[in-house]
Amino acid sequence: MRIDYTVQIWKEGAQFVAHAMPIDVVSAGSTPGEARDALDEAVRLFLSTAQSTGTLDEVLEECSYERRDGVWQAPEWVALEKHSAILSA
Repeated sequence: MRIDYTVQIWKEGAQFVAHAMPIDVVSAGSTPGEARDALDEAVRLFLSTAQSTGTLDEVLEECSYERRDGVWQAPEWVALEKHSAILSA
């Protein structure tokens, strides 16, 4: 079974953090590639565990996936934007 997800990677100190959206799994590594590889493994383990415990459908539905023609479809991203908030002192 194939389940697609979107990955964001950013730097925190000396580590790179990778976040799988919309399933909200996070991992890290010393390089963007290591973070991505660690995230892919974490996602696979998370989804595999959900499948083996019988909760995969519920997990994916809670993450806004839809089942169409027997295939899980990830939410379609409309935009990925960077915003700022201005706070008064």
